[in-house]
Amino acid sequence: MPCGQHVTSQQFKQISKTSCQMKKESSVPEQKTILENLSTPADKYKLEYCQYEADVKGDNKQYSERIAEKKRSYLQCPEASEKGTQFEDGHNDDLTALDEKALLQQSYTSKPYNMQHSMRKSEAEDVAAERKKQAVVEQVMLDQLSRAVISDPEQSTRGDVSKEVHGLLGLGTAPVRFRKRTLHETKVRTKSGLTENMLSKKLRFDSRIISRNGRDACRDLIGFFFACDRSLTVYEFRQFGKNRTNALPFIQKGVYQHQRGQKKGKAYDLSDFYVGANLTFQSVHHNLPKSVKQNPILTLRVISIDEGAMDFLKDSVLEFKQEYSEQMIDDSSVFKKIQGMLRETLSKRGVRVVTGLGKYFRHMDKNRNGFLSQADFKEALKLFHLEVPEQDFESLWLILDDSKSGKVDYGEFIHAIAGEMNEYRKAFVRKAYMKLDFNKTGSVPMVDIRKCYCAKKHPLVLAGKATEEEIKSSFLETLGESCSNPEEVSYSEFEDYYEGLSIGITDDDDFVNILRNPWGI
Repeated sequence: MPCGQHVTSQQFKQISKTSCQMKKESSVPEQKTILENLSTPADKYKLEYCQYEADVKGDNKQYSERIAEKKRSYLQCPEASEKGTQFEDGHNDDLTALDEKALLQQSYTSKPYNMQHSMRKSEAEDVAAERKKQAVVEQVMLDQLSRAVISDPEQSTRGDVSKEVHGLLGLGTAPVRFRKRTLHETKVRTKSGLTENMLSKKLRFDSRIISRNGRDACRDLIGFFFACDRSLTVYEFRQFGKNRTNALPFIQKGVYQHQRGQKKGKAYDLSDFYVGANLTFQSVHHNLPKSVKQNPILTLRVISIDEGAMDFLKDSVLEFKQEYSEQMIDDSSVFKKIQGMLRETLSKRGVRVVTGLGKYFRHMDKNRNGFLSQADFKEALKLFHLEVPEQDFESLWLILDDSKSGKVDYGEFIHAIAGEMNEYRKAFVRKAYMKLDFNKTGSVPMVDIRKCYCAKKHPLVLAGKATEEEIKSSFLETLGESCSNPEEVSYSEFEDYYEGLSIGITDDDDFVNILRNPWGI
């Protein structure tokens, strides 16, 4: 048909009819190939196929039932999209909505869904931790066997004699940069020099800084106590990227005394090292970061020790004796009595009370030094409906205010009345926070927490009674209530949240699963 001419309806019908005929003629009917003389399938494979078919039907049926149940729950509760689904069958009138949402986190007590992957990851972390400790041990031995000898004060004695002859008396007391010591004036071994055999009798321990500063609280510290001279040193392990590591002295090697408590003024010995023990130092005597030096007393908490080395040193050190004075026992009984009074209240409202107290104390701390007066603490107990008899409060205050300054660290006060989770639990809290705060700034934006939190394996989500977004929103709401700045979460606020949640959980493994499931650690 020439281009530009219009096609009539009669011509269009004729063209369509012709094209259809051409398609029918060109199409070849598909022939199915049927194999002949095949043997019948064995009964084993018939049984496996029937089992597979039954499993598929069962899974489809369960999925359909879950969808139907979820639809029914939404029909019965149309306001669920606004106020949240009815998560709990039994409603306690004493609990607020925030308390109920916080208690939802306690449902993560089952083992992680990728348990095999979690075990492999844990084994890899153990290997990495052992390599890290070995690297720090080698660095400590290197420092003490070589650098310690060169920098020993005894090295300057012969130099001083030489300077006296040349009329330079007094130069030996000058700063190091003005001193000059020749090779012949340097001793290979000084009287105070230590041998490798002497240094091998040591106790290795891991520790952390008790601080509200997230960057300081998450520092990786490894310490050593040497039985030969009762000295100790603490090193900080740092990792830059995947392959570069460094270990530097945090507390220089020396003999130190307790700065607080019943043993104030006494030198540290082997009995002072156990999980949960506090080691106190004067910050001004050490080259520490500015954030650490803000507090005149540096407190390190021992979080783990080398049990094998401890047993060996106990057998070799005859004077080892674990002392518990009557005063220490009385102090412990005061803490237990007050915590027993508040246990029932805190077991259900722990998150709201502990995080609320922390937020209230941070607001009252105008000087930003962490210390408050007796009147401030009494007002807080009254505000949060925590009843502590006056006599018990006075006994508690005498214990906490050991410096007689009239002020007490509010973190210690919260732990005294509410208790403190053990170091095994706290290690996982720190691990979860360090995963979020990968830049080690000390605070995490709430946006990053929303991205990292996973509610896929929450029991209510698996049962179809709640959505992932509902569980995630309930967590973010309760966590946000405890924050002074709703846009970010500090380490102390994150720790307070799980401190309150820990009160109602008796089993350590259950608490660890509460952290492993949503954070993937």
